[in-house]
Amino acid sequence: MKITAVETEVSERPVPHRFRWRAGLPGSGETNVTTKLTVRTDQGTDGVAYGPRGPILVDLVDRRLRGALLGADPLLKEDLWHRVWEIDRIEELPIYALGLADIALWDLTAKLAGLPLYQVLGGYRDRIPAYASTVTFETTEEYLDVADQCLDHGFRAIKLHAWGDHRRDAKLCQDLRAHVGPDIDLMYDGSAGFDLLEAIYLGRALAEAGYLWYEEPMREFNIEAYRRLGEKVDVPLLSGETSDGAHYNIADFIARGGADLVRTSTHYKGGVTGGLRVAHLADAFNLRAEVHGGGPPNLHLACAIPNTTYYESLITANPIVVEAGIGRDGAISPPTVPGIGWPADVDA
Repeated sequence: MKITAVETEVSERPVPHRFRWRAGLPGSGETNVTTKLTVRTDQGTDGVAYGPRGPILVDLVDRRLRGALLGADPLLKEDLWHRVWEIDRIEELPIYALGLADIALWDLTAKLAGLPLYQVLGGYRDRIPAYASTVTFETTEEYLDVADQCLDHGFRAIKLHAWGDHRRDAKLCQDLRAHVGPDIDLMYDGSAGFDLLEAIYLGRALAEAGYLWYEEPMREFNIEAYRRLGEKVDVPLLSGETSDGAHYNIADFIARGGADLVRTSTHYKGGVTGGLRVAHLADAFNLRAEVHGGGPPNLHLACAIPNTTYYESLITANPIVVEAGIGRDGAISPPTVPGIGWPADVDA
């Protein structure tokens, strides 16, 4: 079997629920620009992946990725992963581009096997609890209202994306704990908004409130800062979400004591292959590898590995709009069709 074509198709759709992130970060904008990557073979089976920021991905496919893939055996995914890794040495690929072709190749492989992707990857479960991952809302009262709606739907875990003010965010986190009680898992994501001193202040508040994890309080290019933070706070640090270097970089976070849990994903860690490497690396240290972000590839990854806790589902509006497939038990199952099982409305 050989790869005969690598095609891109860009689409743009309105954002159904516009939202914002912390101070300093751009929000959702008015439209989503999506690039569909299709890998075709001489035996008629195709693999598909989707990525953001159309023009950038189209340029990288046209100049670099297509030439690395054409004529290759699509089942030799380790070889092709390393070809893209070599391209990264020259291009410094955006983190969301490193694994795009790999996702399409795994979709193709699972279709050939006639199985959903999570089963091809080994399979650990066919249903996983989800947590409600908020965007940034205006007031504490609105966060508490959103939390009530999430709990009413069946979620048993909530993660906050807040304002990016360490004192105000600390107060919000403690107010939410007092509101929901001790039995709901709570997490906080700083979206890299703080310096070390601010991160220590906020981390101590999270520890007092019994948060499950403290995610990306600082930019992740200084592992020493994370090591020092870990010495000063008792809340578990979830590290390695947006740092470059796939599993190589995660290894340093673990070895240096900068992570109590690590982030893995298909879209930031080099596709399915890279996401599995991070998960298995963490497992060797008895650490959890929490899957970052939603979508079908990440759902399959979360159901394929034993050392992850939840599936991340974004809550972008108030009143809340719950992701399709999440039941009143707060859990979700991966698609059961062969491959990844992209939904028909994936562009939207």
